[in-house]
Amino acid sequence: METALVTTYILPFQNITISQISQVGGKNAALGEMFTALAGKGVLVPDGFATTTQAYYDFLEYNHLYEKIHQALTQLDTNEYSNLAQTGEYIRNLILSGQLPPSLQSEIRIAFRNLQGKYTHPIQVAVRSSATAEDLPHASFAGQHESFLNITDEEQLLRSCLRCYASLFKDRAIKYRYDHGFDSMKVALSIGIQKMVRSDLSSSGVCFTLEPDSGFRDVILITGCWGLGENIVQGAVNPDEFMVFKPTLEQNKQAILSKKLGSKSITMIYAQNQSAELHDGSELHTGSEAEQQIESSVVNIETPVEKRNMFVLSDQEIKQLAVWGQIIENHYGHPMDIEWAKDGLDGKIYIVQARPETVFSQQKQQLILTEYTLKQKGKLLANGKSIGNRIISGTARIIDSPQDAAVRELKAGDILITDITNPDWDPILKKVSAIVTNRGGRTSHAAIVAREMGALAVVGTTNATENIADGSLVTVVCTDEQNGQVYEGALEWTEKSTNLSQIDKPQTKAMFILADPDQAFRLSLYPNEGVGLLRLEFIINNSIGIHPMALAHFDSLSDKEKSQIEQATRGYQDKKQFFVDKLSEAVATVAAAFYPKLVIVRMSDFKTNEYANLIGGKTFEPIEENPMLGFRGASRYYDPRYTDGFALECLAIKKVRDQMGLINVKVMIPFCRTIQEGKKVLDRMQSYGLERGKNNLQVYVMAEIPSNILLAKDFAQIFDGFSIGSNDLTQLTLGIDRDSSSTSELFNENDPAVLELIELLITVAHRMGKPVGICGQAPSDLPEFTHFLIENGIDSISFNPDAFLKGLLTVNQTEQSMSINQHYQS
Repeated sequence: METALVTTYILPFQNITISQISQVGGKNAALGEMFTALAGKGVLVPDGFATTTQAYYDFLEYNHLYEKIHQALTQLDTNEYSNLAQTGEYIRNLILSGQLPPSLQSEIRIAFRNLQGKYTHPIQVAVRSSATAEDLPHASFAGQHESFLNITDEEQLLRSCLRCYASLFKDRAIKYRYDHGFDSMKVALSIGIQKMVRSDLSSSGVCFTLEPDSGFRDVILITGCWGLGENIVQGAVNPDEFMVFKPTLEQNKQAILSKKLGSKSITMIYAQNQSAELHDGSELHTGSEAEQQIESSVVNIETPVEKRNMFVLSDQEIKQLAVWGQIIENHYGHPMDIEWAKDGLDGKIYIVQARPETVFSQQKQQLILTEYTLKQKGKLLANGKSIGNRIISGTARIIDSPQDAAVRELKAGDILITDITNPDWDPILKKVSAIVTNRGGRTSHAAIVAREMGALAVVGTTNATENIADGSLVTVVCTDEQNGQVYEGALEWTEKSTNLSQIDKPQTKAMFILADPDQAFRLSLYPNEGVGLLRLEFIINNSIGIHPMALAHFDSLSDKEKSQIEQATRGYQDKKQFFVDKLSEAVATVAAAFYPKLVIVRMSDFKTNEYANLIGGKTFEPIEENPMLGFRGASRYYDPRYTDGFALECLAIKKVRDQMGLINVKVMIPFCRTIQEGKKVLDRMQSYGLERGKNNLQVYVMAEIPSNILLAKDFAQIFDGFSIGSNDLTQLTLGIDRDSSSTSELFNENDPAVLELIELLITVAHRMGKPVGICGQAPSDLPEFTHFLIENGIDSISFNPDAFLKGLLTVNQTEQSMSINQHYQS
């Protein structure tokens, strides 16, 4: 039975709304708002009550502290903050030496008893600080003040309230207010007392209602760990991550885009039968006896192996949290940063905090084209083909192999100097700022990966490893699109940026060439028309790393290979399902980022020597003299040597389209030599559930072999569109091995023979009502080639991410020039 309470200083959550920030602070106002307004929509918020800000002001008056605190703050050095620690300690000791007014103590006790009386079993409460300048859209104050958990009795509760008041003057909180223009004497503190969620016995985490790195708003990111969520806040654990797509969540599709298993090596729990102080990891270390009266502590224990290999949430719980996140965002009208906790006693998930997301909610995406000019030139160490458009200085690291990189501890931002790279290098290349190789051309592995990873590259230098000293400072210059240089020393350069935010979309569709799903959300914010080429083989190499046939025929592998695969696929009894899940997650991430725009996924186009580098690959791949012209592309898909692997690729795409609802994904078949081969592939796809025309599935074909163009009319009858692969088309038209440095000077997409074939394809395809795009390297490097394509009416041009903005500008300028010429001719 509840005790009557005169609420001079107390407001129950059920009586609080978001309009009462001045009375209960941002955190408590949000909790009360959700408790009252969202309960009917299924969102669970633990019950509780809050002290008002008037209680804080009366506490200061009762202890005669206002003038003392104000005087101390006037003496704070706000330039160097040389006396911040002493000032903060002095103010906190003043507060901790004070007493809560008797009337406030009485009201807190009664409210605590009333809260306990709502339950049939003893409860613990959390005591949390809520400042009036906290959890605002432009300043979150996250982690600035203190929280106290697992409080079980009235005396602990009152001491915790006093410590909450003291935490308003933590050193970091004082400085944060000055940095953000808040007057410390005008910021008051409310205290929230809330029924504890026993996540120490289960799991907890954070939920963002946007993608926090890019600001992409159509996804919800959920992270989680075992035990208390402080380990996530501190970065002490690698948590599980779940990405959910809002549009298909609303369609009740399988909206979980990805599930990444974190190591979760430790679990934070309460010390037995004790309460705990939780904040950002720093105690009230001031040396005062009052501040050292910590009620108790939390402890981290090692997470059992079986729990490390388990996700902290089921798919249904992930969906439930995502739905709640969307409800909360819709209610407040802007993206939110939400804390959740699962109670190990009742098995339910609760929302324990929600604040506005403060980074991207306040920013407007801008598209910038930057031009770089070197101010000085030092000693030229090496030169070769240029990839990217930037200048970078850094430490040169001569690395012989991926294994060597691990031993040498290659650091982020280093400049990799090596002979040549292959797909085994991909995870390493993500770390570096530039790649310099002795061998390779503009379409070599190092060049392609550098573009897609946003790094610079100078390839085909012949002597970089000889002329560049390991550990030396060098400057990599890639500014003229063709020739790149490596200079000795850290040189100076200038940068000129042009804002392209207002640029109009051209009539010719500007699309992306992508291989790295991690870039998708950021790139989707550019003025684009989708993805003209998503390379499946790069995803297989980077996200899976195992040969598809090795997963399909796991029992036939050696013990060593089995051990490697068991480690990579932990948590999966069905090895084939691991491939399907990971591949579908990567494709779905890109498809969601650009939804509902077209995303064309090219089925895997590894060559045999590249497939062999995957775990288990050597068992299933033949050794060929010329893999470039061998067992690759369409020829593999219906061949018994790879059909089981192709089945897994198809099942992943089917999952993305049919179960996850991302029907903007279309499929493209590479290196299809003959009409008969194309029909065999389509029949094979249909047998795996990917039927052309069903559920609006379109299947494109790469036009990279002269036969694709000479028989374009016949190919157009079995495929829905064409995408020109200018690299292979140039190679096969001119008879040049594009990986050979001895004939690289003859490799030219602007050769009349190549241009004539492209012009013929566009003409025939359009006559047949089929679209034609291009996803080769040439448009990214050669503006005159782009002009030729537009003049001949190509439907879309796909650019590598680093070349997209400049390519978009070229397309716009070309179309404007053509329009002016047509006007004068008429």
